[in-house]
Amino acid sequence: MRVFVGVFLAVAVTLTANAQKIPVNYDETKIPAYTLPDPLLVKGKRISTKTAWEKEGRPAVLKMFAEEVYGINPFPPSIKIATEVRGINENALGGKAISKQVTLRFPEISPNLALHVLLYLPKNAQKVPAFVSLNFTGNHTTTKEQDIFVTENWVNAGFDKSYTNNRATEASRGIAERRWPMEAIVARGYAVATAYYGDLEPDHAEGWKTGLRSVLTPEQRDKWGALGVWAWSMSRMVDYLIQNETQIDKNKIIGVGHSRIGKATLWAGAEDPRFAIVVSNDSGEGGAALARRWIGETVEHLNTQFPHWFCANYKKYNKAVSDLPVDQHALLGLMAPRPLYVASATEDTWADPKGEFMSALEAQNVYSLYKKTGLGTEKMPLPNTSIGQTIGYHIREGKHDILIYDWEQYMNFADKHFKIK
Repeated sequence: MRVFVGVFLAVAVTLTANAQKIPVNYDETKIPAYTLPDPLLVKGKRISTKTAWEKEGRPAVLKMFAEEVYGINPFPPSIKIATEVRGINENALGGKAISKQVTLRFPEISPNLALHVLLYLPKNAQKVPAFVSLNFTGNHTTTKEQDIFVTENWVNAGFDKSYTNNRATEASRGIAERRWPMEAIVARGYAVATAYYGDLEPDHAEGWKTGLRSVLTPEQRDKWGALGVWAWSMSRMVDYLIQNETQIDKNKIIGVGHSRIGKATLWAGAEDPRFAIVVSNDSGEGGAALARRWIGETVEHLNTQFPHWFCANYKKYNKAVSDLPVDQHALLGLMAPRPLYVASATEDTWADPKGEFMSALEAQNVYSLYKKTGLGTEKMPLPNTSIGQTIGYHIREGKHDILIYDWEQYMNFADKHFKIK
């Protein structure tokens, strides 16, 4: 266990949005000393080998995160999926790619649930790696291509003024294109699959009523949150790719997510080892950042503003974060020995970039069991500098976002680990 004390000066402010009046701190000197729980100490027993980690340590840590943070998935690992190919464009992206629009349904769960997947594949390439990610605003917003269906589901009107009564319109086509450099990804030889994160649970407190959790008992709903549903969605996308898309290398699937979807991506990567690489982009509190650091967003902020994201148990720690049996470095450790990339942004102080870096640094302890080098340094890099070996990290200049610079680092990282020249 390691005790940390804040040492760098910043600015302390108070959050008043939504009349919450929950204190916000940006001053490193005001962070109380804290001790991180040791993921390699399970029931008083020291885990010192990868065999012991996989048999005892990892299951115990995963169970704690499920019970206390993200929730317990109530469904069996094997789910029947009915697929409907709604559209194929053999000359997408100006003839550089093939696009497919596929709807996934889950008849054993509900006849009404549907996950709509947009897939871009490089032309004339076989056994390609694939990025799997959810989007915030509908598949049609990730590109200006006119054949992509506009989502009919509830959307957060706060994301763009083009939405009317929480419904997307043609005017919203391509509004998130800057976050989805499809042509650049395909040109590098990668496929990319995305789906709207609100397909299986709209992102508001009552969203469960029309989503996947509507089929659960109240007790099951309390034990599983929206982030769990979104992680589940990503795994069902992997199911589809492995079972149906022979052009994709099933051993080279990369989970990537930004912000709240970054949180869900980390949980998906923890639960589902088929993600060969896991990427967290500005995931912050409840994602890659250490919860025990009282700086920027806190557990209390999360559970107050977004009470539907996590399981009910997580609210116990609103004012008692030190009682959490885990912290986010242990979540990152659950990815071992798979490559992991964590990214921050200089102006994204709400997400605590330093806390994200420190979490990645602490995850090294688990990676060491596999004789893997994580970041390879204890020094936070300068902006726009990618570092690391099995664990990668960068802090990009700018705001809370995912941009071409970020994607380029993720592709470089995947090239290295997949040995792509």
